[in-house]
Amino acid sequence: MPEQNRPTNFIRQIIEADLASGKHEKIRTRFPPEPNGYLHIGHAKSIVLNFGIAEDYAGECNLRFDDTNPHKEDVEYVEAIKEDVRWLGYQWAGLYYASDYFEQLYGFAVELIEKGLAYVCDLTPEQVREYRGTLTEPGRESPWRNRPVEENLDLFRRMRAGEFPDGSRTLRAKIDMASPNMNLRDPALYRIRRGAIHHQTGDEWCIYPMYDFTHPISDALEGITHSLCTLEFEDHRPLYDWVLDHISAPCHPRQIEFARLNLEYTVMSKRKLTQLVEEGHVEGWDDPRMPTIAGLRRRGYTPAAIRDFCNRIGVTKVDGTVEMGVLEASIREDLDRTAPRRMAVLEPLKVVITNYPEGQVETLSAPNHPKDESLGSRELKLTREIYIDRADFCESANKKYKRLVLGGEVRLRNAYTIICDEAVKDDEGNVVELRCHYDPETLGRNPEGRKVRGVIHWVSASEGVPAEVRLYDRLFKRPDPDGVKDRPFQDFLNPDSLRVFQAMVEPALADAEPGTRFQFEREGYFCRDTRAAEEGQLVFNRVVTLRDSWARAEQKN
Repeated sequence: MPEQNRPTNFIRQIIEADLASGKHEKIRTRFPPEPNGYLHIGHAKSIVLNFGIAEDYAGECNLRFDDTNPHKEDVEYVEAIKEDVRWLGYQWAGLYYASDYFEQLYGFAVELIEKGLAYVCDLTPEQVREYRGTLTEPGRESPWRNRPVEENLDLFRRMRAGEFPDGSRTLRAKIDMASPNMNLRDPALYRIRRGAIHHQTGDEWCIYPMYDFTHPISDALEGITHSLCTLEFEDHRPLYDWVLDHISAPCHPRQIEFARLNLEYTVMSKRKLTQLVEEGHVEGWDDPRMPTIAGLRRRGYTPAAIRDFCNRIGVTKVDGTVEMGVLEASIREDLDRTAPRRMAVLEPLKVVITNYPEGQVETLSAPNHPKDESLGSRELKLTREIYIDRADFCESANKKYKRLVLGGEVRLRNAYTIICDEAVKDDEGNVVELRCHYDPETLGRNPEGRKVRGVIHWVSASEGVPAEVRLYDRLFKRPDPDGVKDRPFQDFLNPDSLRVFQAMVEPALADAEPGTRFQFEREGYFCRDTRAAEEGQLVFNRVVTLRDSWARAEQKN
């Protein structure tokens, strides 16, 4: 990225100062997700930050999987994460797993034991919590805190050999049980965990290192210069530094914290996203209503829009909540520039043009984009019978209504003007067909001496193609579904987050490639659904509306 266009923030200022002082010659960052679920838009912020910094300062960024909890992790998530990073437009310098370092991590744990800085503890998890104390009261030392070094070494070797049951022993750091920082009250470094096959190491290990021990050492082994974490790890930074200060680490990276992304009308907890999937509120991790990168991709979001969004919200030191409208503005602006225009009728109402020759099929030309001639044009087919959207007709309306009324005249987009003569109804009084006539002198120009109410879209009844159109909306009714005490977040799911229409679309959409995005004129931006396409179905997902209708609704309220 050209230097004048680079985003700026306090992290980049630190990096620039380190480069200027000669502290570092090359910047190395990393993105270290745990493969226990799919990545969401909050992770995208970290991806854009870490990989973007590496790109802008001619450095390197590693992708490292924090895979120290095999009971929750899966190779499916590993592959999904790699796909997401690539899709966002980034390539890692090195691909690593925390499990690559299990033997080295074990060796560093032995080093701490030999220095008298770690011990094997026999307290149960409940007892550990009891001994830890509170924010206002110091903790108590474990009865096993002062075991001899040789005894700790022997017990730790036997833990690794699988001699003890799960939960019976842990390896803990010997720091300070009276520290005001709870993370320094003899934190666990290793625990015994059996019963799961690790996706990288199989059943080789039955003891697994804790994140707070693994993370700093992995950073050091990879030569990371700046370890960028979200704010919840700020209180863990003294432990990060303690670990590196007390082992023979090859280097000492600097941990810097930034505010995580909280987004309105959704949840960002992996645990809660997992609940949405497992409880059947959505159809999977890639449901277009989910804030996952996979869901946003399937809905029709572009990598450029997500990167733009992440740069718009910036990097700060204070947690806050971002309006959903900011994310939607990024994709709306991107697609306004790039998406070809098409016509689709979501709720078809048949129109018979009574003075149009029966059997005639007229080929018309329409631009693919009104602001970009380079995108060319496509053919439209006009026939005697067409469909318009049911919402574009009203038997009678005031002058503010800019669509078709009985006796009124509108222009068909890229075609002629039509005048409505009759509304045919069924036995229940529902309008089922309109009879209109057209003015053959109005192709490409307005009628002389008459005022046309507006312009509406249409599709030929015989040449059009049936398609399913899915209107996705925000997953929750409340901007803060987690914000109501004693109410589960599921209570605030939006029952109208998905509406399905059996639509008619213009012929040019029949062969749309899966994942291709369009503007359906007057309806919004849409994308051909990739999963449905694999099953041979023509389905279009609404990416975003043409305007922020939620903002207008909230202003009225």
